This record gives sequence, structure tokens and C-alpha cells, in this order.
Amino acid sequence: MNREEKILLYKEVKFTDVSKELLEQLQKGGFLTVKRDDEVNTMTIAWGSLGFMWKKPIFTAMVRYSRHTYELMESTKNFTVSLPLKGQLEKELKLCGSKSGRDTNKIQECNLTLKEGFLEDSVIIDECDLHLECRIVYKQGMDAATLSSEINDSCYANNDYHVLYYGEIVKAYIK
Repeated sequence: MNREEKILLYKEVKFTDVSKELLEQLQKGGFLTVKRDDEVNTMTIAWGSLGFMWKKPIFTAMVRYSRHTYELMESTKNFTVSLPLKGQLEKELKLCGSKSGRDTNKIQECNLTLKEGFLEDSVIIDECDLHLECRIVYKQGMDAATLSSEINDSCYANNDYHVLYYGEIVKAYIK
């Protein structure tokens, strides 16, 4: 699909115009998708942050060190966030949040359709309604010593911490 065809299928939007929908759906689940060479993996996310930093619109994604997605994120420049806004893909979100891309081709098992994004080496989940294409501008591993004990005890009892990936939102579009 060339750029002109993409423009016909998707409408580019300002991230601020869809922030309410994005943040409401994020709590229910979305797909974080990353591509390295010919390998594509997606995982369910329900934690993230939307904001404005360094004079740029930013989506911050959290990926645990133990996840296969972490390995891919460390060797790529981009990631996408795809969100179903109409209540669809509940089964797929559950599967992609419970299986590892090391052992399962989640895209194939869920019968999801990948579409080429605007950024190089960027793909989206076409069945979703809202998409962010993000270029990684900063990453930071969590420091357990600076985390509140309440959050540490409730979210990190097994010491499986996250790396925070700050992605400049280069494109935001809706179907």
C-alpha cells in the first residue's frame, strides 16, 4: 500500500484531539507492536502515558525486561500503539497479553492484519481504529530504590521491572 492509499483509509489527527479516547481505551488494552528486520511482535499494554516533553508529543510505553518485546525494542527505533475503540478484539488482547512472542506467533494465532506504517520498519494492527507511530527518543530502566514501596509491593513483587520507552508521536491517525 502506498502513501496515497493509506491517506484514503486513515485520517491523520492531532494526538490531543484523540487523547480522551486513547487514555480511556488504554485502560482496557491496546497493542504495542514492534518490528525488527522481518520479525514482528505485538503485546497487550494497559499502562502508558501521553504527554508533551522536549517540545514533542510523547507516548511513554512500559515494557518489562522479561518480555520478548523488550529484546526487539532494544534493537529498533520505532514502535506503534494500536487501539480498538469499538469494543472489538477483546479475545486478541487477552491472548497477546498472556502469551510470549518467543513461543507464539501472536499475529497469526489471532488472525490480525498488519499494515505498513508511515515510518520505516513500522507496522500497525489494521483491525484497530486509532494508531500512534512513535520514534524512540529516550529510554530509561526503572530504579527500584526510587519507587514507592506501595507500587513496588503491588506491581513488582517478583522484581520484574519495566523499561520506559519515550516515543515521539510522529503520526497519529484514525480509521
